[in-house]
Order: sequence, then C-alpha cells, then structure tokens
Amino acid sequence: MSLYELHERPALDAPILVMTLEGWIDAGAGGANAAAHLLETLSPTVLATFDTDLLLDYRARRPVMHIEDGVSTNLAWTDIRLLAAKDAAGKDLLLLVGAEPDHAWRAFSGEVVQLAGEFGARMVVGLGAYPAAAPHTRPVKLACTAATAELARAMPFVRGSLDVPAGIHAAIEREAGESGIPAIGLWAQVPHYAAAMPYPAASAALVDGLGRLTGLALDAAGLHQEAIEASGRLDALVAESDEHQELVRQLEAHTDTEDEAPDESPLEMQSGDEIAAEFERFLRDQDG
Repeated sequence: MSLYELHERPALDAPILVMTLEGWIDAGAGGANAAAHLLETLSPTVLATFDTDLLLDYRARRPVMHIEDGVSTNLAWTDIRLLAAKDAAGKDLLLLVGAEPDHAWRAFSGEVVQLAGEFGARMVVGLGAYPAAAPHTRPVKLACTAATAELARAMPFVRGSLDVPAGIHAAIEREAGESGIPAIGLWAQVPHYAAAMPYPAASAALVDGLGRLTGLALDAAGLHQEAIEASGRLDALVAESDEHQELVRQLEAHTDTEDEAPDESPLEMQSGDEIAAEFERFLRDQDG
C-alpha cells in the first residue's frame, strides 16, 4: 500500500528536492522559517500528499479545533506534502514540507526517494539548525552532512565527526545516496542564547546556502531584513550588562580563532557552552 496520493505529474527538468520536515532539532526555527519563506515567495503547487493517518501520532500532533461562538467549525490537521515550484530563473525544485513522521520511517524514506527519482531529481537537500557556541554578532556558519565522503569534501561548509540522534532527513539522505541521488543536509549554527526564539539570520543563511549549493535563484532579502532587526534587539539586551558584553566578546574571540585556526581554538567547546547557558538565562530574565 502506497503512503502517498499523487495529484499531478508535471514534466520537471532535473529539480532539486528540498526537505524541511518539522519535528527534530531546529534551533531558532531556522529551517521552519526558511521553508515558510520559500513557500511564500515561490507559490508552489501540490504534487502529492502523504497518508498522515499511517505516519503520524495524533496524540503528539493533535489537530487544531476552530471554535466560533461555541460552534466547532473546523479541524486543522497536520499534513505532509510534496510541492513543485520554480525559482526566479525558472529552474524546477521540489519541496517536501510538513511534519516529521512518527512511524514507518524506512517505508516513507523509500517512497520519498522513489518520487524524487520519478521526477528526475538531481539532488536532495535538507535544511535545519542547531545551537552552537557562537555570537549573534558574527555571520551564521553552515555545517553539512552528506551521503558520501566525496560530496562532503566538495562542500564549502563546516564538517565534523560525532554520533547524534537522527531525524527523518538523515534517513532520506541515506536512502537517496544509496539510490544514486546526491544528498546533503545544510545546518545553520544558531547562538545558544537565541535558540529558543526565532533567529531569522539562520533562515537567511540556509536560503543563501541552498542557492550557492544548487544554483537556484532564491531571494532571501526579507529574511536578511528580519535578521538585522533581530540583531538590533539582541544588541540592546546585551548593552544592558557589562558582564554579558564581555561574554559575547569571548564568544566572538572563540569564533574568530576557529576561523583562523580551526584546530587551535583558545576556548574548549564546554567553555562556550557555559558562556551561552549563562547568557541564555540572562535573556530569559529580561522583560519582553
């Protein structure tokens, strides 16, 4: 039994499949707001919908009931959709949006990659964000995960070696790589202390990075303007405390040293974590 219903089968020219499924780590809503921006600016059409009765646990993702004057008028259900769009230059792309499945990951990943293959996808790219010991006063760095060592080495993004719990993007990435479709995950590094609030600089970096990686013509101007405004609000909070200005300066020095000599950082990661944790507590205590 198929997990999706196909509504249209347009002829697409080597599209990029962009994944922005929500449910796993997404610091500062970097991936979610990048997806929202793409949906708003690209005006995509629905190609396929997935069977959320089979894929989602509704007790964890309950539908929203709309009540008007005591009358239940609608239930808004979480969905998972495959969309088609064109960039500013007319290039095709696919967008996989909605909730991360709670069940049947292997079957879901297989069917997503099968659909990608049927539409001739030339690459699969996932978008996300995670907390990092980084200051908001420096450009957002992008890290990458890739299905092959060759692809990872070819990417101009931060690479690391570690074991972490995986999200559905990782399962699709692996499935795509095994099927011969290049697959990569782009991850924005968000300051620890801003991870619980919208951080538009991360979303802007993801959209820009997606464009650089794939050659898609994508406009992130709106996100960059939001990032400037958010940075100004953070600057105002930091300016209220000499102590926390110094903490930000330490994070800046840590980041700048990593850029100059990645293997000779003056602050170990735990030190950056401690600074960020203290700063996050400070921000939580502020009015507004």
